[in-house]
Amino acid sequence: MAANHLILLLLALIALSTSPATFAADPNQLQDFCVADNKSNIFVNGFVCKNPQLVTVNDFLFRGLNQPGNTANQLGSKVTPVFVQQLPGLNTLGVAAARIDFAAGGLNPPHTHPRATELLVVIKGTLYVGFVTSNPDNKLFTKVLYEGDAFVFPQGLIHFQFNIGKTYAVALVSFGSQNPGLIVIANAVFGAKPPISPYVLEKAFQLDEKTVESLQAKFSTTN
Repeated sequence: MAANHLILLLLALIALSTSPATFAADPNQLQDFCVADNKSNIFVNGFVCKNPQLVTVNDFLFRGLNQPGNTANQLGSKVTPVFVQQLPGLNTLGVAAARIDFAAGGLNPPHTHPRATELLVVIKGTLYVGFVTSNPDNKLFTKVLYEGDAFVFPQGLIHFQFNIGKTYAVALVSFGSQNPGLIVIANAVFGAKPPISPYVLEKAFQLDEKTVESLQAKFSTTN
């Protein structure tokens, strides 16, 4: 009897691992659309649907990707997101987009999107991009991209984009989720609220106390 239960459990796990839903970034929609009601106080995995009778064409429209982002900051870059928060019509559709502007020498620092793969297309300029694989290899894949080049960053892996040109650069990106999430590594580690114990960071990064305190002070003001 126990053996039969184990066989059934194994078959169930195989079926689950090979089902299409297992590989989906977001759940499939069960109706034509489910425009996000960003004002709802109900918490679900995603966003509550707006009453279909109240949906208008503007719920499916975002304007502004033709406008340059303000790169006058320490990193020299600006991301203009088009996620479900900015475009409610994306809810349940499993896609999102963004525009990234780079001043000369501008950087989109090492970060990860825990819920989505990213596809980047260079519209203008020259970008040095890369991603790092997971442990234990931590292999770095990098490439210099030019106008018209496309590059994919696998879901959840740390990646970056750096403008190595002497002029302005622009890229458009798409994501396999309506809400890909964003974790900027330095901000998350050294700018956590409340702060991570300096002793933890000293040991993890093999840094002295003053260096850790300096980094925490710097990133606590940038978050």
